[in-house]
Amino acid sequence: MLAFRSIDNSRRFRKYNGVQVSRLMQAALYTSLFAGGIGGVAGAQPADTISGKKPLFTVRDVLIAGGFTLATIGLAPADRQLTRELQAPARQSSRLLNRGATVFRLFGNPGSMMTGAGLYLLGTANGQRRTQDLGLHTVEAIVLGFGATGTIKILAGRARPRISENNASKFQLLRGLKGDDYQSFPSGHTTTAFAFAATMASETQRWWPRSRWILGPILYGGATLTGVSRIYNKAHWASDVMAGAAIGTFTGLKVVRYQHSHPDNSLDRTLLRAGLMHVNGGGWTPTLSTVVY
Repeated sequence: MLAFRSIDNSRRFRKYNGVQVSRLMQAALYTSLFAGGIGGVAGAQPADTISGKKPLFTVRDVLIAGGFTLATIGLAPADRQLTRELQAPARQSSRLLNRGATVFRLFGNPGSMMTGAGLYLLGTANGQRRTQDLGLHTVEAIVLGFGATGTIKILAGRARPRISENNASKFQLLRGLKGDDYQSFPSGHTTTAFAFAATMASETQRWWPRSRWILGPILYGGATLTGVSRIYNKAHWASDVMAGAAIGTFTGLKVVRYQHSHPDNSLDRTLLRAGLMHVNGGGWTPTLSTVVY
């Protein structure tokens, strides 16, 4: 009898091996993103931590937006100098800096979007609400931030440093329609990286408050280095990067606040219920109601 049970268990293990691999992938992804601290917590099914509908914009938001605006304006006079500093031959010939710039550029795009989408798909497959929240809301913030950035790029028509190294003030309305060379302001990679950082940090601190002191510096630090990499690669001015950071941060914070204070919104109501359900005959089938709230 024990022998038959052993054989049966072995068959079951092979049958659901794909599910086990998926869970291992999720654990590995959490470890890389959250420095090993969140994977064990993310398995529980949480309720929304914001009760009732709250205003989307507050006085604090005005202060944050004002601070970013002043920082962007303040950096503008130093655009050329900062670009020249990072374009110094010694820095440009550094293999470490070159590789670092490539890594953080890829983190900004497409890395952030791929990570968000991956988290959503893993959460959907395993029925993990927190994982779905992280992934779905990250993707939402990135899409909205990228849309806003793309619109401003076309309207501002600012030439990139590689096109106009000695004139950082070359803006021209709608010149962005001419192509990528005139879409410097704001930085799209920086927007994406900060949208990712803001969404991840805001989501996780709702069920792990201490994460703001652990994940916050890691996520925002990585996003900052993404912005620096764009200056290093002569693709953006410093003020482009600051503007991108503002849009990304603001978008990420607002998406999380809105979606959690409006849990009945159509996007969450549909996509956060999506998942896979095991059927008696074997295999898995898509469903819209497997996630436990």
